[in-house]
Formats: sequence, structure tokens, C-alpha cells
Amino acid sequence: MKWTREDFLGDAVTTARKLIGAVIVSKTPEGITTGRIVECEAYGETYQGHKDDGAHVFKGLTPRTRIIFGEGGHAYVYLIYGMYTCLNFVCGHEGESGSVLIRALEPLEGLDLMKKRRHQTKEKLLTSGPGRLTQALGIDMSYYGMDLTGDTLYVETREKGPWPLEITKRKNIDYAIWGKDFPWRFLLKGSPYVSK
Repeated sequence: MKWTREDFLGDAVTTARKLIGAVIVSKTPEGITTGRIVECEAYGETYQGHKDDGAHVFKGLTPRTRIIFGEGGHAYVYLIYGMYTCLNFVCGHEGESGSVLIRALEPLEGLDLMKKRRHQTKEKLLTSGPGRLTQALGIDMSYYGMDLTGDTLYVETREKGPWPLEITKRKNIDYAIWGKDFPWRFLLKGSPYVSK
């Protein structure tokens, strides 16, 4: 079942939990690629009285973060290292600032296309990381602000859970004083496709 706007209107932590086991579908002129979400991280909320200083929205509304302050169900895409894109799903209602970073997928459909895009033949390395999965799915900066309830990039619930979760601290945000310790990284327990 395809996710509707309502599915993205919860807070980031709740939405991140719900996304584990769901499937991302990417339709491009080259073909269709899909993957099951096995790792994601929540951003932008408050935990134990502390605002998330690990989130891009911590310093407020900027041209880069404006989409996160909009209505849930849109893509927040940004560049890292000047060359790789990361995909986030905006959550909550307009004026709120939650999002979920998609960190890893289990590749399901379109593996040949993923391998071509990634110049990689090892299935475990196709989508095990935020920069890898966007490359495999054909997601670039033109996807910034894309409506996730459209027909190009969307989420489906194909199999009902519950999916066994593992919960840890988020990765690569050691610059954050408080946020580096928030337990907001959600993984599909036992999946070989999570990022290292």
C-alpha cells in the first residue's frame, strides 16, 4: 500500500520507526529501482529537554532547510563532500522541523540498473549507506522538495510487521553536544545491508 500524506505527518522518531521495513520506489526514464528500508535516523525533534543540535534545522530556517519546515511527505536532498546526495523524508505539519535520513536499503528490484549506476557488482554495497542508495536509485539534487506521494519517488508498505528493531545513537554527528547521544538510529535487526 502506497503511503499517503497522512503517513508522513507524525513526528520524526515515530515516522523513522514506521519506515523500517517499508519499501522505497524510484521510477526514472532508465527504469524502476526499489529497496527495503533497513536503517534510518530521526532528526530535528527534542529529546529529554534538548533541541537536536545534530540537525540541519538547529540554526533555524535557511534557504537549504526551508523544505523541512514545510508539510511532511516531501524530499529533503542535500550534498555531502560536494559529490554525494543524501535523502531525507520531511515529517510533521507545516512549521515543524522533523525529518528522517534514509541510511540504508536492502535492494529488491532493478539490481542491474543499481549496479550500473554504482559501478558496483556486490549486492551488499549497492545501497548500504546514504550516498550509495541515492546513487543506486538515481536521486540527485533535482529531487529537492519532491512530493513523496507522487509517482516518481514514493514509499510502500508491502508486508506488515512488526519488524524487529535495533536502536542506537546516530552516526557521524560527533560535533553535536547533545544530539550525538540521542537514540534515534533505527535498524532492521540482523540485516546485512545496514551501513558500516
